[in-house]
Amino acid sequence: MTDKSRNNIYHDTTLFLLVAIIMGNSHKTDAFDHIVRATAKPIPQKPVLQPTESVPITGNYVLKDPNGKECIKVSMGVEYIIIEKKKSSYFNLDPRHTQISGICEEKKAVFSLAILGEGGFLELSFVKNDNKSYLSKVQANLSPGKSNKNYPGVIDHEKLFPTDVGCSLKCKSQTEFHLSENLRVKIVSLQFQAFKLTNGSFGPEVECWTDFMKRIIPIIVGSAVVALLLIAILTFLIIRDRRRQSGYDRI
Repeated sequence: MTDKSRNNIYHDTTLFLLVAIIMGNSHKTDAFDHIVRATAKPIPQKPVLQPTESVPITGNYVLKDPNGKECIKVSMGVEYIIIEKKKSSYFNLDPRHTQISGICEEKKAVFSLAILGEGGFLELSFVKNDNKSYLSKVQANLSPGKSNKNYPGVIDHEKLFPTDVGCSLKCKSQTEFHLSENLRVKIVSLQFQAFKLTNGSFGPEVECWTDFMKRIIPIIVGSAVVALLLIAILTFLIIRDRRRQSGYDRI
């Protein structure tokens, strides 16, 4: 075999290997792009306001301190209410599109729930005073996707839902916070506990005032109706006896 033939064979072999490598890398790149597209999570859309309200999904959230110990546990469904020009629009928080953050201190705890995609947030601040804890601040913000408007609101320096430390507050009734002229937040199926969680579980349940009143008012009304009926019956019997006695005197 001549040197020229050897050079031609070497040139053809090198060219074949180069083409094979390029084709192989191309297939690998396509396969990698396909895997990335398949596994990448879509970016959540910003909140879309609805003309009518519906029952929000109840989410279960736990915030841990830097040591990995649970310090705040919250179960609730959240509905944002936007009011403009006397017209209400609604947005229900989806627990799957939220991110939890906050702080856990000895006498202060903050639970923050952000809507992914910079759609807004809801923040609950708790304070412990001696053997009592209460909700001291509620702050929220909503940024709907179809407008450039932002709806912030806050109530502060409050002593809401006072509860013994180590107990959880449970409220079956709807709780609505008026945070600003344009923003309200309605919370349903609420149960929370800050400070002194045991193994990440809720402590003994404390009934909220609204539930207590809903339960006790029918009892009070029923007792009042029974009392009025008894008074009416007794009055009738007394009047009837007096009439009989008056009749005997005349005879």
